[in-house]
Amino acid sequence: MQQEILIDLVTKKMPFGKYKGRLICDIPEHYLIWMHRKGFPEGKLGMWLHTMYEIRVNGLEYLLTELRTKIIPKK
Repeated sequence: MQQEILIDLVTKKMPFGKYKGRLICDIPEHYLIWMHRKGFPEGKLGMWLHTMYEIRVNGLEYLLTELRTKIIPKK
């Protein structure tokens, strides 16, 4: 997996819908499953959501943990 995609997951925000304004990495699994059933949007957003879906359903959240703490320091 490209590091650029992982960086996008912890820095880009959902542009619409129930979770508008939330970081892609913070979107709940149930919403990603719903999107998977309905179909992900086209373009980068769809690729990010699909990647996040795969990370969640396969228990790979650890891939984002260290990266997230480096990019988004705790307050």
